Amino acid sequence: MELRWLEDFIALSETLNFSRAAEQRNITQPAFSRRIRALESWIGAKLVERTTHSVALTPSGKHFLAHARAVCFSLNQAKREACELAKSTHGSLNIAATHALSFTFIPEWLRQQNEVMSLGSLNLVSDSMQACESLMQKGEIDFLIAHAHPDAPSELQPPLFQSRVIGHDQLIAMITPSLASQIKATKQPAPYLAYSAESGLGRIIDATHQHSNKHSFAKPGFTSHLAATLHSMTKSGAGVAWLPESLAGRDLDTGQLEAFNPKDPAIALEIHISRPRRRLSKIAEELWSLIP
Repeated sequence: MELRWLEDFIALSETLNFSRAAEQRNITQPAFSRRIRALESWIGAKLVERTTHSVALTPSGKHFLAHARAVCFSLNQAKREACELAKSTHGSLNIAATHALSFTFIPEWLRQQNEVMSLGSLNLVSDSMQACESLMQKGEIDFLIAHAHPDAPSELQPPLFQSRVIGHDQLIAMITPSLASQIKATKQPAPYLAYSAESGLGRIIDATHQHSNKHSFAKPGFTSHLAATLHSMTKSGAGVAWLPESLAGRDLDTGQLEAFNPKDPAIALEIHISRPRRRLSKIAEELWSLIP
């Protein structure tokens, strides 16, 4: 059994698409398919159900996925720790954050931390929740900062990871006043601007409203994993979107945007910082010790 087979299987579980997973792993699709079949042969069980139009994990595949991730994480963790021990300096900080927080919450939070301690060399990666979680699982970052909600748990769960609350936010369904008036007059469903599957905010919205029929939205006509893109589209009058108050609160204050339905409660969010349980660099551990 080869480690790359596990990494291939994890990539396939994230994309549920052989072509995209093969592209992500930088190999041809036929070669990728052969490696998945080789893994299934080694295990002695079918991990993936393949049809003409879809890919899904079998019960055996879902069970094996957690173990595959744990093995890859442990090996990457050992590699990272060995590299840290070999460094003569105290190391740099590697932080990933979702796009929605990178332009609003993160700069001020980093400024506050820098007043207490010198953060030194800092590498900040801004990406989708799915991509940030993947970086953490591969051991390539020290911390991940993202929105969180108890109904939509992260992939970064104990015992391999731990997290703390460092802030609060909320999602509000927003629309321009002009489009709201138009919808009220025509009594047509509001065009819905949705988050794609890679988005952590999209996960939260799906989880908190999966059993709710209270929306007067049309089916999604536009999707993006970027809250900033949905924010811009909403301000242009393209539709209604659930936007973080930290990103669009000023537009509510100035009247450029308004709550789509004032009676519809906002979705309360926490802002979490997550880390692996392994020993981090000296400066990373110092920063973690300052977080209550």
